[in-house]
Amino acid sequence: MSQNIPSIAGEKPAGDRLPPTADGRSVALQGRFSIARFQSLIALFLLCLALSILSDKFLTVSNLWNVMRQISVNICISVGMTLIVLTAGIDLSVGSVLALCGAITAGLLKNGIEIPTQNLYIGFTVLGAILAGGLTGSALGAFNGWAITRFSVPPFVATLAMLTVARGLTMLWTGGFPISGLGETFQFIGTGWFLAIPLPVWISIVVVALAVFLTDKTRIGRYIYAIGGNENASRLSGINVNKVKIIVYTIAGALAAVGGIMVTSRLDSAQPNAGISYELDSIAAVVIGGTSLSGGRGSILGTVQGAMIIGVLNNGLVLLNVSPFWQQVVKGLVILLAVIIDKANSKNE
Repeated sequence: MSQNIPSIAGEKPAGDRLPPTADGRSVALQGRFSIARFQSLIALFLLCLALSILSDKFLTVSNLWNVMRQISVNICISVGMTLIVLTAGIDLSVGSVLALCGAITAGLLKNGIEIPTQNLYIGFTVLGAILAGGLTGSALGAFNGWAITRFSVPPFVATLAMLTVARGLTMLWTGGFPISGLGETFQFIGTGWFLAIPLPVWISIVVVALAVFLTDKTRIGRYIYAIGGNENASRLSGINVNKVKIIVYTIAGALAAVGGIMVTSRLDSAQPNAGISYELDSIAAVVIGGTSLSGGRGSILGTVQGAMIIGVLNNGLVLLNVSPFWQQVVKGLVILLAVIIDKANSKNE
């Protein structure tokens, strides 16, 4: 398919075609209608059916809304993770970034910034604190992308390092203690309702809609699929691969911050240990949703289905009084099964 598309850096491409395997639009359509999508839908239906039989509390309105609130956080994180995995990367730091951004938002809102040497105090409104938290997440994500592209550090190693750094910064910022009492206005973000639907659900819908538009309708979306499909060919075609990767990791960091703000708002407290294992849930959602860990194949809507499966599974295990230790075992096996299915699908294509 001939496409006269300049690179994201404005450079002239080596040719007027994207790599044969890197036509983002066609690959996106392939991911959209892949068999994995139907498998995840069937799995979600069977899981809901089984839990409705095993627990009379599962189909109650209050429980379903509670599940949707919890899923909304994972959806936001997993959308960013999907963009990264589509480029054949990974981000293990999203849970720690979530915790740090939530803590910074809460700390600025509750205590502001005091500069004793200047006898100066700076207070923050709810919007100002949220923007600060979001910018922090974006900056940490951008740093991940910069380290990966500038020094050729494997994404696994770079984001593992950020996981530790962000968690340590969270402990330093909070002193190891929760920051609570953040006010009703801020609480509304995580607990409020709009048009009879929880506000976190609306936030996740907006995030998903923007991400679908990005991947399906924009040039950078096609570049994301192209890089995951064949990075070398994409580079030779004139795509600024490094810049695209930095943008993708920046978006993922910003969405981790959104998740952290929602969690902090719902709890009315920034917990120093917040976000632990969130990276595993987001990776599970991405893989279960049909996105290939080798990059270049998958979809945002598939990830939404994967996040719903993980959320329903977590809720069901709690309702059935399954030990938290066994819950980890079950989720690990589910991730392994999803990867096996993904590999089988790849061989059959």
